[in-house]
Amino acid sequence: MELLAVAGFAAAFAKAAVPTTTEWLRFGILATGATVHIQLTQRQEERRRNRTRTVLIDLIAVWVFPAALVLPATLAVLLVALIRVQRWFTARRPAHNFVFSSLSHGLAAALANLTYMSLGPHDWSAVNAAGSLREFGLILLAAVVYEGVQLVYVGGILALGSPRPTPRAVLGSPADNMLEVLTTGMGVVTAVLLVVLPPAVAIMAAVTVVFNRLAELEQLQDDVVTDPKTGLLNMRGWTESADRALNRVRRAGGTLSVLMVDLDHFKRINDDFGHPAGDDVLAGVAEALTGVTRPSDVVGRFGGEEFVLVLPEADETVARQAAERIRSTVAALRVETTDKRGARITVGGRTASVGVAVFPRHADDLHGLMRAADSAVYEAKEHGRDRVHLARRPG
Repeated sequence: MELLAVAGFAAAFAKAAVPTTTEWLRFGILATGATVHIQLTQRQEERRRNRTRTVLIDLIAVWVFPAALVLPATLAVLLVALIRVQRWFTARRPAHNFVFSSLSHGLAAALANLTYMSLGPHDWSAVNAAGSLREFGLILLAAVVYEGVQLVYVGGILALGSPRPTPRAVLGSPADNMLEVLTTGMGVVTAVLLVVLPPAVAIMAAVTVVFNRLAELEQLQDDVVTDPKTGLLNMRGWTESADRALNRVRRAGGTLSVLMVDLDHFKRINDDFGHPAGDDVLAGVAEALTGVTRPSDVVGRFGGEEFVLVLPEADETVARQAAERIRSTVAALRVETTDKRGARITVGGRTASVGVAVFPRHADDLHGLMRAADSAVYEAKEHGRDRVHLARRPG
């Protein structure tokens, strides 16, 4: 991948013109703004990186993307290098990972610049109304190239290097990607200010500091309702989402089901292979549950080896089918992990007992549904485990 990046740089640099005095001045403005941004948000960025479990969305597109639009490719890549050197002190990542991600930023900027310049952009200060639409279209195309290169370059390696790649682990969450889109959009604003009113770029430096803080607050909010071992909702987050789903169903006069999933003999995994192996199995089951449920279903970790799901608009038949699908998926699951001595092993052949409760048949509130589903799980275990049981009717 790094050899491909070198080829991309060569193609972009071959088309790049010698920087003019104005372009060097613009480079200096962007470099200064980026430096102010990085130095004032070091603590925030370090905390964000330490809490991030998958893909981290860096906010440097505010400065790099405008460089790709208004500077030669050589200066755009030089700006990336200056920014990444400063990021090294907060990244706390292995050197080869840091170099790889730095190349991804540089390659994205170089190829976005090559795309934009090859299509013959005009001077923004002299463009008319019709021409502005064309310029905006070119900017959108450059943004697609900028984001797409990073997506393929980094996401491809993450997919190849992960034993259980998931869209969230490879591409980031929808909120992560929305943050990246917004950051790139702010980069367009920075580019316009840089060309039309250069001193106003100082405003963007202040905006990016605030924006970085907002990104950290959003991450903190997400951490409050997320289980750190599985990435699923914890009980606080799940209960809030499940209550909203139940209220919607109640107003519409519909039905809803709650599933309680308990892994059978889970303690044996911890005893035989160690707690890290048990954590890997929990994460594997969480991914499996997310993969076999609908987007509208709410999946959470109840605690220990128990998971809980709410299925809106699911009657008894649909809930039973979903529970059987979950049971068979867990039974077929194979999780790559390590034993107590660090040797690579595969844990498989595990089973789960599933309890099902249906609104309004078994209860008319979330607490009652959870209690009914939990009782059904115990019945499933008493009858031999690895099975689905429907809750008993009240009384």
